[in-house]
Amino acid sequence: AALGARLAAGPEGAADVALVVVSAPSYPHAAADPVADVAALASAAGVPVHVDACIGGFALPFWPGLPAWDLRVPGVTSVSADLHKYAFAPKGASVLLHRDRDRQRAQYFATTRWPGYPVVNPTLLGSRSGGPLAAAWAILQALGADGLATLAGRARRATLALRDAVDGPAGIDGLRVVGSPVGPLLAVAADDAVPAERRVDPHLWADAVSTRGWTLQAQPGLEQGDGTRLPHTTHLTVTPVTDGVLGELVPVLRAAADDVRGLPRPDAGALLGSLPPLDPAAPLDSATAAALLDAVGLGTVGDDPDAAPGVGPMAPLLALVEALPAPLVERLLVELLARLVEPRAAV
Repeated sequence: AALGARLAAGPEGAADVALVVVSAPSYPHAAADPVADVAALASAAGVPVHVDACIGGFALPFWPGLPAWDLRVPGVTSVSADLHKYAFAPKGASVLLHRDRDRQRAQYFATTRWPGYPVVNPTLLGSRSGGPLAAAWAILQALGADGLATLAGRARRATLALRDAVDGPAGIDGLRVVGSPVGPLLAVAADDAVPAERRVDPHLWADAVSTRGWTLQAQPGLEQGDGTRLPHTTHLTVTPVTDGVLGELVPVLRAAADDVRGLPRPDAGALLGSLPPLDPAAPLDSATAAALLDAVGLGTVGDDPDAAPGVGPMAPLLALVEALPAPLVERLLVELLARLVEPRAAV
């Protein structure tokens, strides 16, 4: 709202605004921003607009009934889309589209101020593998627009089926889909409209689903700058493959919800009380970070060469993510991942 007011004031109000970025859609909740409305305000104020369509760029073109969100919208000056998502290419190749040549030329890096050859690169990154680019080209050639449309259609059918399974007339009691998701993804939260004994905590639900061989992505709650509290959720990104396994997946989602219905999420206060004392002035070394993780039962393997790498339920970790300062949580997450991937000591 504050940015909108500044843009509405024209060039003077937006004098220090370099760029406005909107999502089509955002990843966490699949929320699509009002691209045309924002672009109209920004254009009138002389501000460029970038559409982050990294996850939706190759799916939304085949999603019916959506308002325009791309370069068809006056005022949109650039669009990004990841080929490794719904163009099904390997990671390492993405698309950045510009409205005109002059904007695109500003993307280049060039220098002659060194003793070697003149350097001209289309991005700041110089040395990069051509493998992902070649693979992306080959996959797009093989699929074509018709193939992409077919795969997007399968993802769409699966997404609508999952939304209905969670939040439809015969949905899962105690859960709800957040907002009005657009594209092949959605987020699921506890349904606060039902009594506590019927609610399903989404993180406990994700952990219960994982014990049945499926993985859902737990997302922490977040308080935004304006005080709005976004609930903690569990995220699903839906692919064409999901369309063929709904008969297996939906019963798992229902059974997992039955397992944890009415159970409270882990108590962040109790988790914090279980942590060993910390010296806030001392840097958090690897051993101390591992001790903190072990204290809340996150299954780090330490230096035991016979231990199998892995973590336990994610709900306690997500409760800590919300309760601890972000820098500390980020350091613990680094330690968790590093200990999962580092080689074990020889025996």
